[in-house]
Amino acid sequence: MISNLEPLPHPHPRQDERDRMVREQLLARGIRAPAVIRAMRAVPRHEFVPAEAAAEAYDDHPLSIGYGQTISQPYIVAYMTEALRLHPHERVLEIGTGSGYQAAVLAQVAAAVLTVEIVGELAARAGRTFRRLGIDNVTGRAGDGYHGWPEAAPFDAIILTAAPDHIPQPLLDQLAPGGRMILPMGTTWQRLLLLTKTPKGITRHTLLPVAFVPMTGEARTGVPTP
Repeated sequence: MISNLEPLPHPHPRQDERDRMVREQLLARGIRAPAVIRAMRAVPRHEFVPAEAAAEAYDDHPLSIGYGQTISQPYIVAYMTEALRLHPHERVLEIGTGSGYQAAVLAQVAAAVLTVEIVGELAARAGRTFRRLGIDNVTGRAGDGYHGWPEAAPFDAIILTAAPDHIPQPLLDQLAPGGRMILPMGTTWQRLLLLTKTPKGITRHTLLPVAFVPMTGEARTGVPTP
């Protein structure tokens, strides 16, 4: 059990708020992976939200980031990151960059993160935030994430931050052997699923109920996005 929080070198502003977030929202709910705890303490969530929401950046709920999208509740970001059981040498594909916060947390835990965002304006905004904060192991692009990033596959882990109503086969195909995928799936009611690619096929575990924005583009329409 983690009983205290060691000082971070060169912490960003509002460190006390992040430490309280970790104690009250993460440790209190069972998040324990040291790398995830350190990442959640280190990444300045207030840098990833609109200025009008900055005062609420460390509160225990999602926040609107515009374009009908949200930044997830801190607990869910930590839970999904921990569930992937990432190793420092691994590469992660994220579908749904949004604000860039989840990618920034993943970048603290894994070697490299590739992230795809269907809303071009959000992709550009997240890219500016990564550059401003000096996060140099995240590569992003605008596009429909339904087909993933095939030229960079395979990936050790894939994370979806929007909910499809089925598991996209192209993403399963881009998992490396032993790779893990975590995603919310469903329409009105969603469940967080953890998939693992084994020699015998894909194993599937249902984790907890969640509420994410729906995945758009081909996942919803069945028609490839131009």
